[in-house]
Amino acid sequence: MTVQAKDELVPHPVKDQLPGVDICINSNPSWAEAVILGFQHYLVMLGTSVIIPTIIVPQMGGGNVEKAQVIQTLLFVAGVNTLLQSWFGTRLPVVIGGSFRFIIPAVFIALSNRYNAYLDPRERFEQSMRSMQGALMIASVIPVLAGFLGIWRIVTRFLSPLSKAPLLLLVGIGLYEQGFPLLGECVEIGLPELVLLILLSQFIPHVWKLKLPIFERFAVLLSVGIVWAFAALLTVAGAYTNRPLQTQFSCRVDRSGLVSGASWIRFPYPLQWGIPNVDAGHVFMMMAAVFVSLVESTGGFIAAARYGGATFCPASVLSRGAGWLGLSTLINGLWGTPSGSTVSVENVGLLALTRVGSRRVIQISAVFMLFFSVIGKFGAILASIPLPIIGALYCVLFALMSAAGFDLLQFCNLNSYRTKFILGFSIYMGLSVPQYFKGYVITTGLGPVQSGSATFDQIMQVIFTSPATVAGVIAYFLDLTLARRHPLTRKDSGRHWWAKFKYYGRDPRSEEFYSLPYGLSKYFPSV
Repeated sequence: MTVQAKDELVPHPVKDQLPGVDICINSNPSWAEAVILGFQHYLVMLGTSVIIPTIIVPQMGGGNVEKAQVIQTLLFVAGVNTLLQSWFGTRLPVVIGGSFRFIIPAVFIALSNRYNAYLDPRERFEQSMRSMQGALMIASVIPVLAGFLGIWRIVTRFLSPLSKAPLLLLVGIGLYEQGFPLLGECVEIGLPELVLLILLSQFIPHVWKLKLPIFERFAVLLSVGIVWAFAALLTVAGAYTNRPLQTQFSCRVDRSGLVSGASWIRFPYPLQWGIPNVDAGHVFMMMAAVFVSLVESTGGFIAAARYGGATFCPASVLSRGAGWLGLSTLINGLWGTPSGSTVSVENVGLLALTRVGSRRVIQISAVFMLFFSVIGKFGAILASIPLPIIGALYCVLFALMSAAGFDLLQFCNLNSYRTKFILGFSIYMGLSVPQYFKGYVITTGLGPVQSGSATFDQIMQVIFTSPATVAGVIAYFLDLTLARRHPLTRKDSGRHWWAKFKYYGRDPRSEEFYSLPYGLSKYFPSV
């Protein structure tokens, strides 16, 4: 056979399940390996759990003590919600944590004029937190009803690989502000972390063959440990003594204030800040954030199924997950956090990096969340990892999340101009529209929507600053309306492939991956 014949181009075969996954959802590594992998997932989700309170709590009048308490509470509810979602929700290996999309409404509530009357910072913190609690608890009704009444099932049945691709792509890429810009706050530790993570996870395994895939599976733990120790040496050596305060805060390992603010042992409990308050305007803003979180979490569920070695989620499973996501937001409000719940994008990326999609690993990570939320001092030490190191992790993990969107294009006809337009236009607008809204605020101090109602203006700001929501809605609408009756549209969009996953019973593998435990599927059947 000639070289030319060997190199003849043929399309790569389409795969319902992603090949190359070492351990899929229902498989389990050894207990020792599972514990280490679970701790690694816990370490990855810490970043968001620290960043959100770091931004919001000072606006509420809180100090290091309040920030540490909010982080402990976020970790506690994340552990509970992750266990609930993995047991009774989608059953996928996803971590349910806080969401950046709740920052806008939370900061708006914190800066409301009504709280200026409270001179005591602690009292101001508690009053603003109570308003956030009330708004979150009522707003959680949206995903609860949409999920358990089957409304989200109807919506997601009209999804196709073509309309899913921009959604998944922008769920990851849309968080670009949390990647290299966060790393760049202290390049001397952020850049080594990024380089070391790529070397350990991508290059060294091809050069140094080991019996156990240590570098592929534990690259995050190894790289973070090495660079964190390097940052500690720089701190002890006085490298940042005469540097600006912002540089010291970003680079030093002893400036987060979490260790001093955390209690040795503290159990987060419901209504710990007092009885929640309800304001209609605050509720509607949180509803917008809950909707955005639901859209982005749907993309997270789809990506996690792919990286976990499962078939794609039937619409009824996505709807079930949406309902439990709403209950998770209700729990967040009940316990007292400034953020609702969403699928942790970085942990989905970690599934791809390690090639381990075991459900047990994620459940073990939830146990770590619960443990360190109670043993505050030890948890605070881990949470004190400099944020530029976290930013370096995000550069890789968010990118892998985005890659799941490209994965779906294998089911679409990329030689179709209709496909090219829907993809290109939705992705471009998903990046351009949020940039316009954010840039307008930076330039003028106000959002571009100025209706006379501050609540409505903030709702628009929440929705249109989410790249995934903008891109997903546009792609969804165009895919359902553009050349709808053309005979080739169904295959161009990949609907002929998606048809067997629209309904739970059409593919026999759905039962293997998504059936409820303890025989509950008999009483709560999926359709």
